[in-house]
Formats: sequence, C-alpha cells, structure tokens
Amino acid sequence: MTVASESLSASVASISPAMLALAGGVLAALILLVIVLFLRAAGLRREQAEEADLRARESAMRMAELLKIQAEMQGRITAMAEVFGARQSELNQAINQRLDGMSQRMSSTITEQTKSTHENLQRLQERLAVIDAAQNNIQTLAKDVVGLQAILSNKQTRGAFGQSRMETIVADGLPMGAYAFQQTLSNGSRPDCTIRMPNGAPPLVIDAKFPLEAWNAIRDAGSPEAAKLAGQQFRRDMEIHIRDIAEKYLIQGETQDTAFLFVPSESIFAELHENFEPVVQKAHRARIVIVSPSLLMLSIQVIQAVLKDQRMRAQAHVIQGEVALLMDDLGRLDERVRKLQGHFAMAQKDIDMVVTSADKLTRRGAKIEALEFEAGGDVRPARDEETPAKSVESRTGLLKLRVVDEE
Repeated sequence: MTVASESLSASVASISPAMLALAGGVLAALILLVIVLFLRAAGLRREQAEEADLRARESAMRMAELLKIQAEMQGRITAMAEVFGARQSELNQAINQRLDGMSQRMSSTITEQTKSTHENLQRLQERLAVIDAAQNNIQTLAKDVVGLQAILSNKQTRGAFGQSRMETIVADGLPMGAYAFQQTLSNGSRPDCTIRMPNGAPPLVIDAKFPLEAWNAIRDAGSPEAAKLAGQQFRRDMEIHIRDIAEKYLIQGETQDTAFLFVPSESIFAELHENFEPVVQKAHRARIVIVSPSLLMLSIQVIQAVLKDQRMRAQAHVIQGEVALLMDDLGRLDERVRKLQGHFAMAQKDIDMVVTSADKLTRRGAKIEALEFEAGGDVRPARDEETPAKSVESRTGLLKLRVVDEE
C-alpha cells in the first residue's frame, strides 16, 4: 500500500497543471452533453405526448361528427318513412273507398236485375193467365160465329162490316190527320176513306162496298148451272161497281189516278184472282186496285214510310244541326277521354317512381343500419357481402370506416 500510494503520488506529481485543466474541461463538456441529451429526450417525449393527445382529440371529434351525421340520417329516414306511411295510408283509404263504391254499385245493379227478373216472371205469369182466359174466350167466339153469319145476311150490315175492317186497318197504320172517312168530294160523292198523300199530292180513295151478296150466292149455289148464273151475276155486279168507282172517285186534280177496292176477306181475294181474272184485269185497266186486308195493311205501311220520309226531309236541317252538335260532343268526349288516359298514365308513372324511391330508401336504410365500427380492426359487412366497400382509415390507424356506394 505504501509503495502504491507513493507510486500514485509520484504519477500525480508528474502531471502538469495544464493537463489537469484539460481533463477537467473534457469532464465538464461530457457532463453538459449528458444534460443536453436528457433535456432533448424529455422535450421529444413531451411533443410525442402532445401529438398523441391532439390525434386523440381529432379522432374523438370525427367520431362525434360521424355519430351526429348518422343520427341526422336516421331522423330523415324516419321522417320519410312517416311521410310514405301517411301517403300509403291515404292511397289505401282511397282504394278502399273506390272498392266500397264499386261494391255498392254492383250490389244495387244485382238488386235491380233481380227485381227486374221477378217483375218479368210476374208479367209472364200474368200473360199466361191472359192466354188461358183467351183460350176460354175462343170457344165462346166459336159459338158467336153463327150469330155473325146472321148479322152478315143483311146487305147494309155486310157493308158496315167491310168498312169497319177497312177503318180499323187505316186508323192503326196512319197517324191522325193523315186520313178521313166519308169525306165529301167536289162532285158530291162520299168515298169510304181518303188518305192524304205527301208533297201536296191529291188524296188516295178507298172503297169498301164489295158486292158480298153476289159472292155468297155463288157459294150457296146447289148445282153447276146455278153456280154459273151466280158467277155471271157477280161478274156484272163487279163491273158495275168498278165503273161507279172510276166515275165517282177518280177526279182529275182532286184525287189520285188510282183507287183501292177493299175486299174484307183473304179467301175471297184469292178466289177472285183465281176464278175471275177478267174482272181483275178490267179493274186494272180502269185504274182500280183490288186489295185484301193484308195488301191494304202493306200499302198503309208504305204510305206511312213515305209520310215519315217527308217529315224527315222537312226536318233535314234540324237533323243536320243535331248531327253536327253530336259530332262536336263526340269530339269533346274523345279529347276528354284521351286527357283522362294521359292522367292515368302519369299517375301510374308517379306510383312506379314512388315505389322505386321507396325501394331505394329501404336499401339505403338497410345499408346504413348495417354499418359496424371496430377500434383497431377492419369493418366487416353485416348484410350485403357482394356490394363493394371503401374503407376510410384515420391517421392514427385506430379507426376504419366502411363506406357503401349507392347503386
């Protein structure tokens, strides 16, 4: 120890003061460097802590903003859902009202048809009862034929019977004012009926005084000789009667050039044309037309059609005006129907657009509802796995947000 101490002392004594000063300066510089390094490390740690705090605050602010945006979108979706629910309720109510109206109309229509069917059946039963009563009356009428034959045995009664049938046919076929019975002509004669012709033409004369007594004599003849004599008598009576009609009723400018001779029976008319053709030809040459009840009815119908055509021609301008108004109404109806068709098409298009928007909103809500947030991990899709997603990563690397594109 003494030797070592002495050696050390000798070594220290051998060091110069300059070297001691240099060694102290180096030591002081080392100490200062260590202090500076410690200060810089503390400042760096403080800056890192401040930066981490700032990043944490920014992340919290972004998270709060995202939560706020999500709440606003949920509120808007709720409001839109309420609006569409109200619209759908109104639409359902309108459809229900229309269905109720259609049901009521169909019920009323079915009720009316049922009522009409019952009424028709009731009328049919009444008509069947009338037919039964008529069938009973036919037997009674068959008994009255004998009385009718007794009535027709009188010449004046037979003439009244033929005239009555002729008047009934004329009155049933022509309107009032188009005919006249027992009208006096300028020569003082009074035909059984005159029918006024259209366009100011002279009237048509009808005579109903058929020589039925001579015809009955032919039927009542018991031998061919008596039938031949009765036939000759009937031919003379017919020729005289045709000449009388031509002389009395065919007046130039006052009546038509042709007159009708009414035969009150179809069977007599047929036998007359079959067995007394010369009489018919002479009547034609004298411009006298022999008519049966059916031919007279047909002639009356033709005259009625001519009168109707005259009235239509007289009212042609009125008809043309009404047709023009009808065409105007038809044009307006067509225009309104086309407008209504356009409105229905637009309404259908609007409904389709509303349904499309509702589907889009439903999908958007489902996608927003499917958003999931994870700290330090990836965002996994909840429902739609096929939809491509975009991830937004924060600067800290601690938050990833999945953004779904709109289709």
